[in-house]
Amino acid sequence: MTQTTTVTGPGETVERALALSRADGLVVIAEETSSANLRWAGNALTTNGLTQGRRITVVATVGGAEGTASGVVSRSGVTVDQLEGLVRAAEAAARDAGPAEDANPLVSGDAFAAGFEDAPARTSIDVFADFAPALGEAFGRAGAADRKLYGFARHDVVSTYVGNTAGLRARHDQPTGSFELNAKSADMARSAWAGVSTRDFRDVDVAATEADVAQRLEWARRQIDLPAGRYETLLPPTAVADLMIYLYWSAGSRDAHEGRTVFSKPGGGTRVGEKLAALPLTLRSDAAYPGLECTPFSTAMASGDGSSVFDNGLALAPTSWIDEGVLRALPSNRFTAGLTGLPLAPETDNLVLENGGEGNDRSLAEMIASTERGLLLTCLWYIREVDPQTLLLTGLTRDGVYLVENGEVTGAVNNFRFNDSPVDVLGRITEAGRTERCLPREWGDYFSRAAMPAVRVPDFNMSSVSQAS
Repeated sequence: MTQTTTVTGPGETVERALALSRADGLVVIAEETSSANLRWAGNALTTNGLTQGRRITVVATVGGAEGTASGVVSRSGVTVDQLEGLVRAAEAAARDAGPAEDANPLVSGDAFAAGFEDAPARTSIDVFADFAPALGEAFGRAGAADRKLYGFARHDVVSTYVGNTAGLRARHDQPTGSFELNAKSADMARSAWAGVSTRDFRDVDVAATEADVAQRLEWARRQIDLPAGRYETLLPPTAVADLMIYLYWSAGSRDAHEGRTVFSKPGGGTRVGEKLAALPLTLRSDAAYPGLECTPFSTAMASGDGSSVFDNGLALAPTSWIDEGVLRALPSNRFTAGLTGLPLAPETDNLVLENGGEGNDRSLAEMIASTERGLLLTCLWYIREVDPQTLLLTGLTRDGVYLVENGEVTGAVNNFRFNDSPVDVLGRITEAGRTERCLPREWGDYFSRAAMPAVRVPDFNMSSVSQAS
């Protein structure tokens, strides 16, 4: 009977898979993941857990008379005995595929090879050593004040190892943490939410987050009904992040070049070079941004506008997508950059919006204090695209919409369905405050590294009243 064993090191897994190659080129990506979590309900912990996993992706390239084809196969829990089958499956997929339009020479180099032979980084339940006692204290305060706290905390560490037959070796350890807290009144009639993005939970202030949701519950003691309409609206960083992330995901250079998106220029080409925002707003990505550090090289299991399986290991340079209000770049891999004539700008796993003009040090509280009459949102939810040509989105408000009058919050109003375009919103922002790290509410499971300011939009479109709570 043959004994099945696993490879202890992801770097060794990559090397073994590369040694099995019979293709013209091979890329191997090993991802080792560990995850720790806590959940709570009604002011008491309910569950905690720790999980681990491994996924191996093999990209095979095969040359032919008409061009180079690629085949990609990913599998979880691969053992030593299963490696050859995985490599052969990728090679077969490449031989069965037609020429890949994004074919390029594989990336070489060892700029990111440090630690390639070392064991992966891992999280553990110890990441909550300071957080958990602070959470327990919050439970006590909430119970004494007749509030109930619900939510969860999660910490993931993903170690990614990439190697190819052109000599590339690259490794990166990515920690990702989130803390979401929902507070409810004893009768469950009022609800408030706050979320925090973190790398290691050492910078999470549980008491401040709990005080935030407690304040919002107090605001909601007075309920006010408002009709649909366009309102001056303060969007906090989390709501701004969800809008800007969708804008970023929709900004692919090829789709824009071929006339399919809001970034397409009438008559052909793209809107790169056009002014999109009245304020000097800059939307950028930088893998080294403090607190939002992310993988500094491209990792792609499939090809798209901003990534390509042939570009695995390509270094990511800081990129300003919008620079002081002007559209400067669209996500582009080597192929789409050549196709569109735009600069090479691979996708990066963080996003930052900054105001280069007046008021860029103002807090949300200061913006509230200078509001004569308007709405203050908590977050957006259930965001869906209506029209790609304008990037019109629809969605709901959630966990608190508040009325601001004469610089003070005077009560909570009903929820709304909104219909607006993040591109149009950029052009209508009249004030943007201090950029802060935030947790996107809608997209946080997929894209959590964001830093945004609160913004003032004089006419945000609340298209209908929503019964959602």
